[in-house]
Amino acid sequence: MKIALCILVRNERPCLEVMFPRIGEPGPEAGYDAIVAIDGGSTDGTVEYLRQRGVTVFGQSRRGRGEAFHIAFREVEADAYLFFSPDGNETPDDLPRFRTLLANGADLVIASRMMKGAVNEEDENFFKFRKWANNAFTLAANLGFRRSGPYITDTINGYRAITRQAVEVLKLDAVDYTIEYQMTIRCLKHGMRIVEFPTVEGPRIAGDTGAPAIPTGLRFLRCLGRELASPRRS
Repeated sequence: MKIALCILVRNERPCLEVMFPRIGEPGPEAGYDAIVAIDGGSTDGTVEYLRQRGVTVFGQSRRGRGEAFHIAFREVEADAYLFFSPDGNETPDDLPRFRTLLANGADLVIASRMMKGAVNEEDENFFKFRKWANNAFTLAANLGFRRSGPYITDTINGYRAITRQAVEVLKLDAVDYTIEYQMTIRCLKHGMRIVEFPTVEGPRIAGDTGAPAIPTGLRFLRCLGRELASPRRS
């Protein structure tokens, strides 16, 4: 199985300087066989940093996290796609775990911030607004679409891998931050095998999130409504 590590970037040069050396070289032990990046319009030297290290970079003609996923699906030849954001939230230590689970038949593998043994960035906070919102959307997805199998604990986290075969069946069309949520919901609709493992979410190294809470939450609500209104599949 050929797994492509797809690094999603937009003005992440300071983060890459910390995280990229930890990713390692492609190979069986690294958890992936090829490495590419999808850039959302960086102006801080991110693209130059990656190209100097031999990474093929695909530029986006339009903004959107989901659009970056679609570029990977169109442009990268692989049996599975492993998506990674170098902002510090996701640890490269988990990369090899994806290969093992994909090789054992998983259609979608999610690094969960919510299951037993995991650490969420907000766990030390008294008010965990982002975590609570994520858990609410996850509950809605499980109640609305899960027919069998284990409860999915983190339907939204972007640290995930999916097989090409699953992508071809799901016909994803989200172009924004709802791409992961739509992906999980449609896997549930199709009865695909979703496997999670606990991860430790770290603090962001530099910069601010590109997903403001209220507008992003409204997009997730619209995504949920569209999937509830569309036909269910067995």
